[in-house]
Amino acid sequence: MVVLAERIQSRLTLQTLEIADNTTAIRSLDWDRDRFDIEFELQNGTTYNSFLIRGEKIALVDTSHEKFRELYFDTLTGLIDPSQISYLIVSHTEPDHSGLIKDLLQIAPHITVVGSKVAIQFLEDLVHTPFERLQVKSGDRLDLGNGHELEFVSAPNLHWPDTILTFDHKTSTLYTCDVFGMHYCDDYSYDEDLELLEADYKLYYDCLMGPNARSVLAALKRMGDLPTVQTIATGHGPLLKHHIPELVGRYREWSQAQAKAETMVAIFYAADYGYSDELANAIGQGIHKTGVGVELIDLSTAEPHEITEMVGMAAGIVIGMPPQSGTLANPDALLGTILGAVNSKQTVGLFETGGGDDVSVYPLRNRFREVGVREAFPPILIKETPNESTFQLCDEAGTDLGQWLTRDRTVKQMKAIDNDLDKALGRLSGGLYIITAKKGGISSAMLASWVAQASLKPLGVSIAVAKDRAIESFMHVGDRFVLNVLEEGNYQTLMKHFLKRFAPGADRFAGVKTYPAANGSPILADSLAYLECEVVSRMECSDHWIVYSTIQAGRVSKVDGLTAVHHRKVGNHY
Repeated sequence: MVVLAERIQSRLTLQTLEIADNTTAIRSLDWDRDRFDIEFELQNGTTYNSFLIRGEKIALVDTSHEKFRELYFDTLTGLIDPSQISYLIVSHTEPDHSGLIKDLLQIAPHITVVGSKVAIQFLEDLVHTPFERLQVKSGDRLDLGNGHELEFVSAPNLHWPDTILTFDHKTSTLYTCDVFGMHYCDDYSYDEDLELLEADYKLYYDCLMGPNARSVLAALKRMGDLPTVQTIATGHGPLLKHHIPELVGRYREWSQAQAKAETMVAIFYAADYGYSDELANAIGQGIHKTGVGVELIDLSTAEPHEITEMVGMAAGIVIGMPPQSGTLANPDALLGTILGAVNSKQTVGLFETGGGDDVSVYPLRNRFREVGVREAFPPILIKETPNESTFQLCDEAGTDLGQWLTRDRTVKQMKAIDNDLDKALGRLSGGLYIITAKKGGISSAMLASWVAQASLKPLGVSIAVAKDRAIESFMHVGDRFVLNVLEEGNYQTLMKHFLKRFAPGADRFAGVKTYPAANGSPILADSLAYLECEVVSRMECSDHWIVYSTIQAGRVSKVDGLTAVHHRKVGNHY
């Protein structure tokens, strides 16, 4: 049976359904949420899933986001008297799943909180009152009675340092929180229509799991010791039942490809301090675009030998400055461990985490310079609460780092093309265009030549966008942009401007005359014509995305003007 409780004005709903024997899902549906951690844009809202397991004793797996406080507790108390709950299993302490733990413990202070060692530590700072706790690790079991024996699987860094998975041996249900989830909200509770979910499933993996591919593989290996899983009860999006082998297999395939990457960057940060997690993930996403592997390492839980090993494996190192005191023991020793393991062939980047007590960037920066390590990007300094511009800066800094580390590989690939084929391919000519886009308070631009009209009904164009271009994050389904057409004989100034390499976060429109289109994106005043477009679909093509967009409006500034044409001599680069 499915029951819906609704607050229409804010588009928040609660759904309950029986997913197995004496097992109830409580799904908080956030229909209109369009961003997650600022840098993660959502197309289809999201859900926050919680679960009740009734044995002789009762366990609640995770809670919900604090925005659902009234709806969640109205629904929970309609299902059960909270005083009857014996255990609260905390899959991880990220606020979207733990936002109501403090409220629950105030209602039922006898509840025993079950979690990993790190989760218990984090909760002490979150709850600020004593609570009963049970610390668990891989292989530990908790018997609820009536056959509901729960087994725990450690899954650190997926994508939170304290993550555990929980398997119910009676119902063969695996509770995974973020793992295998997706930000997708609709009326269906399960993964019936795989084609409908694929894009969101892949985007979720790329943003949250891909930067920890080795940790994903380690967790999958530990999961292999469990009996066959019949249902995966995720923390976000639909539950998985119909396509489990396929979807789990994709995690393995994607993670193996990431782990085998020739080049890897280690990002060190202090979880649960300042904006460390969000900033580290934004930098990691920028690196990920370039095909370079990423490993996120939490300094608050990593052992010195793990830090040394990871630095030794990495071609690039990024450090989020930890707090000088309080939440992290002996930060100088941890940073010294990193310094002691680096070599002059590596590349480094530093960023503040905005916690207000950050270790200073500059002494560490000077120490790296003494060792001869190249700086990937200027230190990212956080002077106020991070916003869209901050995360775009981090994304672009990560992309710059990844491009530097892959420069030799790129040159090698260019030279690998047969000379005659290279020249023949270069004879494919195209027009010259500049794509301009704006979302919120951030904007971007790119010189393009791989552009073609793709449809008449509706009017549409296709554009090839390299995965490592900064504007790629502005070209997702639903995004809007302007395609500016350059004029033959009057394009050199604009072409030269937009071909230059911009520093991370730099204003690409400084010194360029623009005016806003109806969709908010900049129109270049010196362009021959412009088209206002909206992205409808994307197709992945190895190192590029083919972006198909419909056209809403357009105008020509000079009726007899001709489009500038780009003639290449070879086809191995633009």
